[in-house]
Amino acid sequence: MGDTSKKNDLFNSSMSLGDHLEELRTRLVYALTGLVIGTIISFCFGTRIISFIQTPYNTLMPDKPLVALAPADAFVGYMKISLIAGLIISSPWVFYHLWMFISAGLYTSEKRYVHLAVPFSATLFVLGALFFLFIVARISLAFFKKFGEIIDIAPNWTFQKYISFITSLMLVFGIGFQTPIAIFFLNKTGLVSIRALRNSRKYVLLGVFVVAAMATPPDVISQITLGVPLYLLFELGILLSYIASRRKKS
Repeated sequence: MGDTSKKNDLFNSSMSLGDHLEELRTRLVYALTGLVIGTIISFCFGTRIISFIQTPYNTLMPDKPLVALAPADAFVGYMKISLIAGLIISSPWVFYHLWMFISAGLYTSEKRYVHLAVPFSATLFVLGALFFLFIVARISLAFFKKFGEIIDIAPNWTFQKYISFITSLMLVFGIGFQTPIAIFFLNKTGLVSIRALRNSRKYVLLGVFVVAAMATPPDVISQITLGVPLYLLFELGILLSYIASRRKKS
C-alpha cells in the first residue's frame, strides 16, 4: 500500500521541462503583477515611507537634513523606496507564487509543507527588513559618523546614497531571514538530515560570514550584524526541524 501511494505521488508530481517553464512563466507574471501593484501603492504614499526610512538618520543627526547633489537624485531615491516598499507590501503574494512554483515539482505528501512556508517566509522577510532598519542601521550609521569624526571628515550624506544603503540592506536582511524556512523545508523533504545539518555547523559559520562580507558594505559592524543573525537563524532552522521530527515520532 505504501509503495502504491509513493508511486502515485511520483506520477502526480512528474512534470516535463515545458510544463516547468510554463509554470515558472505563470508564477512570475502573477508575482510581478503583485509587485507592480505594491510599488504603485508605495509610490502614492512615498513621502510617509521616506519619513519612516529616515528615522535612523534623523535620530542620529536631527539638525542636518539629507542633500541632493544632482537634479535626478531625489526622484531616483523616491523610486527605489517605492520599489522596496512595494516588495515588502506584496511579499505574501510574491512568496506564495514562489513556493507554489517549488511545490509543482514535489510529491503530494511534501506539498503540505509549502502552505506552512508561505506565511512564515513573508513574515520573516518583513522582520528582516525592519530588523536592519531599526537596529542594524542605527549601529552602522553611528559607526560611520564616529569614524568620520575621528579622521576629521564632516558627514554630509546625500539622499540617494542614504536610500541606496538602507533599501539594499533591507532587501539583503529580508532575504537572509529566510534561512530557517529553507533549512526546515530541506529537512522535511528529505534532502538534508538533522545530523548532516549539525555536522556542517563549522562550515556554515564560516559561510555566513563570507556571505555577510560580500552582501554588506566593507565595515566590520555591518558584517557582524548580518553574520550573527544568519547563523542564529540557521540554528533556529535545525531546532524547528528537530521539534517537528520529535512530534512526528510521538
